[in-house]
Amino acid sequence: MGSSAALIFSTVTGIYLLAVLLRFLLQVAKADFYNPVSQAVIKITDPMIRVLRTVIPGYKGIDVSSLVLAFAIEAVAICTLIILYGENISNIGYTNIVTWAFAGVLLIIIKIYYYAILASIIMSFVMMFSGSTNPHPLLLLVWQLTEPIMSPVRKIIPSMGGLDFSPIFIFIAIQIIQNFILTTFGVGPYAAVIIGI
Repeated sequence: MGSSAALIFSTVTGIYLLAVLLRFLLQVAKADFYNPVSQAVIKITDPMIRVLRTVIPGYKGIDVSSLVLAFAIEAVAICTLIILYGENISNIGYTNIVTWAFAGVLLIIIKIYYYAILASIIMSFVMMFSGSTNPHPLLLLVWQLTEPIMSPVRKIIPSMGGLDFSPIFIFIAIQIIQNFILTTFGVGPYAAVIIGI
């Protein structure tokens, strides 16, 4: 029963965490605010972020409150999942929980970029073969989200024969960073309680 409740809880919390971090990353990327997908993300996350914004101000146009909210949700989720799995929080230690919350948020951000870049590659091929010149609002948003990551790599690795090899190097970098986080933060035995893994 506990594992079923934990699965449902981690799924629901994971979706909300995804929305909060998407809001943060889209703002950092200066993506289209009026895009229907952006508006959906804003509507989902606005109630909690609006409360936090009264305490935590933005910095250079970046909504820091959304990042703080993501970290707080991750930490509370870890504590809840530990209890649902029948463990004692004090035995694990609050320092570990804070560390895992930080690692979890980083891992979700990495996964967002991974799947966004993968989606942009697939959707670009679909557009190319379908002959469509009018991209879907979701594709436009994905391009805007990934451009700050892709652009610097493209300057180092230019396209060859019309093919863009920059995603390959970004995927390799993502894998290295992900492995580094998992080994550095000692996630191993308690991976089930960290949303983002």
